[in-house]
Amino acid sequence: MNKRRIPGIVHDESASGKTVFIEPSEVVEANNKIRGLQLDERREENRILIALTDQIRPYVDELLASYAVLGLFDFIVAKARYAMSVGAAMPTVVSGPAMEWWRARHPVLEESLKRQDKPVVPLDIELDSDRRLLVVSGPNAGGKSVTLKTVAIIQYMAQCGVLPTLESNSRMGLFENIFIDIGDDQSIEDDLSTYSSHLRNMKFFYQRGNSDTLILIDEFGAGTEPQIGGAIAQALLRQFNAKGMWGVITTHFRNLKQFADDTPGLVNGSMLYDRHLMKPLFKLSIGNPGSSFAVEIARKTGLPEEIIADAEEIVGSDYINSDKYLLDINRDKRYWENKRLAIRQKEKKLEQLIEKYETDAETLRTSRREIINEAKEEAKRIIDGSNAAVERTIHEIKRAQAEKEKTREARQQLVESRRSLETKDHESSLRTIAGKRKKKKTPAAAAPKPAEAITVGTNVILDGGNTVGTVESINGKEATVIFGNIKTTVKLNRLTPTLRRADSGVTRAASFISVASNAAERERQLNFKPEIDLRGQRVDEALQNVTYFIDDAIRFGSARVRILHGTGTGALRQYIRNYLDTVQGIRGYHDEDVRLGGAGITVVEL
Repeated sequence: MNKRRIPGIVHDESASGKTVFIEPSEVVEANNKIRGLQLDERREENRILIALTDQIRPYVDELLASYAVLGLFDFIVAKARYAMSVGAAMPTVVSGPAMEWWRARHPVLEESLKRQDKPVVPLDIELDSDRRLLVVSGPNAGGKSVTLKTVAIIQYMAQCGVLPTLESNSRMGLFENIFIDIGDDQSIEDDLSTYSSHLRNMKFFYQRGNSDTLILIDEFGAGTEPQIGGAIAQALLRQFNAKGMWGVITTHFRNLKQFADDTPGLVNGSMLYDRHLMKPLFKLSIGNPGSSFAVEIARKTGLPEEIIADAEEIVGSDYINSDKYLLDINRDKRYWENKRLAIRQKEKKLEQLIEKYETDAETLRTSRREIINEAKEEAKRIIDGSNAAVERTIHEIKRAQAEKEKTREARQQLVESRRSLETKDHESSLRTIAGKRKKKKTPAAAAPKPAEAITVGTNVILDGGNTVGTVESINGKEATVIFGNIKTTVKLNRLTPTLRRADSGVTRAASFISVASNAAERERQLNFKPEIDLRGQRVDEALQNVTYFIDDAIRFGSARVRILHGTGTGALRQYIRNYLDTVQGIRGYHDEDVRLGGAGITVVEL
């Protein structure tokens, strides 16, 4: 009731008239300014768009061409993404008609069944120039129409440049024409019944079909009186075959099954059905006609038995028995196909086992040759060592000028050397070498040598070396030994007394080193790797391997080596580093970089 008291513009009021919408006069001018600014903004936008259009107008042709290229790329990407989503593959495409498909799936049906967590039954179909027209029969709801639609959509996908949903080892050809008659095309407006529309399509197929045509016909000849319908269908099928057409046809007519069985260029196919479980298997079997299973399906639907018996009596026993024979043939075929598949799998497994045994036999022969070669090398080393011991004994006897005491000591030393060589000879027998190779372990460390055998002034050699040194002093279990111009501290259990004289570094007796020894030494140096892997080894075994490894590294002049011991509990790492602390000639050691192994690898600087 106070709307007159507010000066301004009345824009509207509610349906009841109790609410009035008023624009006060104080804001009218502000709204006018806002409206004016909006108009200015729109004019500025139009000016900018016009200027931009003027700039790009000379390049209209290039822009349209780019637009077409981008559209093509977008189309290709869309096809690729769809192919990846449905598991499509690129088959072998040949010139001319061809149809050799393996595990073909209807993409729409597969997506639908996937949402229901149901598997799709793939289709295997193989047609060639001698079997171009496939006549498929079988029970209702057994998958005949689905098979027909699967062939149609996969062939059309390939014709349109879309990867089809089948295996990559399939072969496909491209057809000039694809004629399809699936479903009901009856029309009141065109005065076409189901059968007349079907005949119109058959006329079109006959007039325009050739050897480069694929025809797909569902329920061929149905829709009229069975006898004449079957006869017309058989006549059409003969003409399609005479024109060299390719195709898949579904039917229930017995005369078409017999015609396909007796006519070159045609082949029967059946949709399999499980008589015991009374359900279709949706599998296509090419080579034999199928049964409609009308009696079994009638029983399954609950039709009274007296009606079924009356129907069997009407058609006669011959018709019923022929269906049974077809069932028995299909059952026997599946049985022997399963047997053949099982035999093929066993043959493949036998071939794999034979190949494995042949490989193992060759490996054993190679290992045997290597073991024999190692045994020969060990025997040669033992003989060389024995000869060296004999020569040393003769030299000592001559040097002692036939003194009885010295001669007796030299002979005793020779006896001890012979015993040592016999022991080594026994350990290096072929069986021992084979056992060592099998276990992949190095020989166990030798028992510690008694400290009483080594005194100050004794000539000794270091384990794994040939250089003779002289003991300068002994401190507990360690001794200071002079090797030529080098003085070092080593453990007593690594030293072996010898009758050979130490090299003073001033005068050097003539030495005779065989060419084979030099070659073996050079080969060992060339094959030396500055890294050793100790993972999985025991502590004593690992320490012995590290000892030999460090000795070789020092002898061959390596500046830096890596010891791979793993992280584990850290015990092996600590034992190795305790040993490294006792070795002369090691500048230091540290963990490897974390990017290359970290605490699992010790880097030794020599």
